[in-house]
Amino acid sequence: RKNTKRVPSFRKLLRTSKIKLDNKLKNKQYKQQSAAKKYRKEQKKLREAVRDAIARKPFPLEECKKKQVAGKREEEEEEVALPLDMMDEDDLKLMEDLAQKASFLTRDLSSNEPVHIKKRKRENVIEKYEKVPRRMQTEPEKELIHLLPIKDKGGIIPQTMEKPVTSVAEDEEEDAEEMDEAEECNEEPLPLLTPEEMATQRRQKLQERKMHIAALASAILSEPDNNIKKLKELRAMLMEQDPNVAVIVRKLVMVSLMEIFKDIVPSYKIRPLTEAEKATKVKKATQKLREFEEGLVSQYKFYLENLEQTIKDWKQRKLKKSNVISLKAYKGLAEIAVKCLCELLVALPHFNFHNNIIVLIVPLMNDASKMISELCFEAVKKLFKQDKLGYASLGVVKVISGLVKGRNYDVRPEVLKVFLHLRIKEVELQKDSEDIAPKKKFMTYKEKRKNLSRMQRKWKKAEEKLERELLEAEASESKEKKLKLHTETLNVVFVTYFRILKKAQKSPLLPAVLEGLAKFAHLINVEFFDDLLIVLHSLIASGDLSYRESLHCVLSAFHILSGQGDVLNIDPMKFYTHLYKTLFSLHAGRTNDDVGIVLQCLDVMFAKRRKQVSQQRALAFLKRLSTLALHVLPNSSVGILSTNRVFMQTFPKMDLLLDNESQGSGVYRPELDEPEHCNAQNTALWELHLLQRHYHPTVQKFAAHLIAGAPTEGSGALALDLSQRTATELFEAYSMKGMTFNPPVASVTPRRKDTFSQMDSFVDEELNKQLQQHNSDTVVHTPLDFAKHLKESSLS
Repeated sequence: RKNTKRVPSFRKLLRTSKIKLDNKLKNKQYKQQSAAKKYRKEQKKLREAVRDAIARKPFPLEECKKKQVAGKREEEEEEVALPLDMMDEDDLKLMEDLAQKASFLTRDLSSNEPVHIKKRKRENVIEKYEKVPRRMQTEPEKELIHLLPIKDKGGIIPQTMEKPVTSVAEDEEEDAEEMDEAEECNEEPLPLLTPEEMATQRRQKLQERKMHIAALASAILSEPDNNIKKLKELRAMLMEQDPNVAVIVRKLVMVSLMEIFKDIVPSYKIRPLTEAEKATKVKKATQKLREFEEGLVSQYKFYLENLEQTIKDWKQRKLKKSNVISLKAYKGLAEIAVKCLCELLVALPHFNFHNNIIVLIVPLMNDASKMISELCFEAVKKLFKQDKLGYASLGVVKVISGLVKGRNYDVRPEVLKVFLHLRIKEVELQKDSEDIAPKKKFMTYKEKRKNLSRMQRKWKKAEEKLERELLEAEASESKEKKLKLHTETLNVVFVTYFRILKKAQKSPLLPAVLEGLAKFAHLINVEFFDDLLIVLHSLIASGDLSYRESLHCVLSAFHILSGQGDVLNIDPMKFYTHLYKTLFSLHAGRTNDDVGIVLQCLDVMFAKRRKQVSQQRALAFLKRLSTLALHVLPNSSVGILSTNRVFMQTFPKMDLLLDNESQGSGVYRPELDEPEHCNAQNTALWELHLLQRHYHPTVQKFAAHLIAGAPTEGSGALALDLSQRTATELFEAYSMKGMTFNPPVASVTPRRKDTFSQMDSFVDEELNKQLQQHNSDTVVHTPLDFAKHLKESSLS
């Protein structure tokens, strides 16, 4: 049959894609390889068959077990069989030789046994091994390297080359020579040095290493483009092998590389070049810049891997084979490595491998070492505060959420408290968009009139108008991006919080969750409000929370209700009752920070919801807060009295409590936990008179101001520095954390009284002598006998 397949023309080959040609070449090579494999398998089977035939041992002819047949057949066989006497000796010998070879014709076909059973039983292992032919040493198969094919008119011609094989013997001889040389070097005796000489030698080595590090660093910083290869030389010093200076040198190299990368890294992310970009010809300057960027990224990657390996070695308590550095020194190295990673996390959030640094740093926030965990906390806080767009914050939040879930909520509460430093507020969003939008300075009218012609001024006006529109578009786009990133970040934060509220309510993470909900509650979606309020109330009603955690629950609930929750028809009376009941549980001593949470709660519950609060409830809180102000520190008293001032100015008829006469029926019952039913209108604010005599001057001013009815003008009004500040700001301003009195106490000079030089001038001389004599005499203490008088009286 004639082959109708034609050879493709050159024009057709040009139209064929490169990928298709490569696939055809690969298929052709694969078919050749499979055919060669098949041929080798067949040859191997033939060799095995020949080897088995040679190794097979002949055994004597089996005696045929003839069955007893009729006599006629026996007679016929006897007649047919030839007597041995009639055969020649040569024929007889030939028959005996043939009888030694077994064949399936001489086998007993009635037997069910396999052919080779008897052969295997009689086989001798040693004789079989001896009969196996020896394999001659053959030349090793040469490995082929496939080169680029050649294409001509006839088609594609594959090109191959034999791979050079190095002889094993030569390598062994070279290794033996190197070992001998190393042994000869080791055999040289080391000189014995005194401790002073060893210390001097160590200082010299350390000084040499420092000078070398400084020279390399200055060369890199002076010309980064030309000296990028010196980064590799400096990074190689991280593997310092001299045990005397290894620890210090490695620490110095770590810090030096960190500072170098902070200086020379560009303000953009470097992406890898595509194949098309690599193939295109570019200018020398562009090629030089590409080489610099490629070298910088590779060295930065290797540097981060070295830092990671240092931390892993310390965590796993692993020693290197060289034993250059002890395990104790590894802790110091790991701390320096963590410091470097934290610095790079904050300084280079835009550069490559920033997500890898986040993945390294976040688990270390939960580390057992307090120093390392605090370093990581501070770094993440700084990153959150300076991150304007939100890319880095989103990456950190995702990793923290995965860590909390992966550890089954067994992490430190500080890990979740980091969320409180996120910059997610509308006000900050607006401010950030103004910061990010580039400030374009336009020419004034006078400058245009002075420097430009009429036609130029016309063009300049149109150009400025276009630039303003572009700036507005860029600002709005950046704001939209930011809002989108912040929304995604908050979703991850709330998923973490809700997961803990649902699955780990008795976890130590609950206070951090409640504090976070209190801060971000106004940003939660309205759909979750009902369920979240039910969960918060159930937590408070369970009684398992401390009073600080319950305050956070109340604050979260009212943040929800004060924002988008106004549209919901929910009565928060149970939260008012709980706060009223909790006020007297506050700590009045050094742990006074909980008063700040109470002041926030009161601001959200009364000042922002004044229309939903009844008069009885406001009077009850005013009375209880005034009583509480007697028992707390001065800064807390100032904050509480400032809140009372807001009460008296916001709600009408609060001056009822400044009058001694009772209003209505009933008696004030302070022990009741229900603010609506305690009859607070029938009491008076007698606590203000005690606070008016307080040792703190600011408390005195607030008490006098409230007694006067909290006027906004006149002699009883407060100064502007006190009246314009909120209760929380006053609480922080007069804090006693520094163990100092705020405001400072003025020094009082004691009055000078007239003194007499002679104290005994008015005493008589004789009396003075008797006094001196009495003072000089020694006093003899005699035992007192109280029963003596009783004895005398009884005898008489």
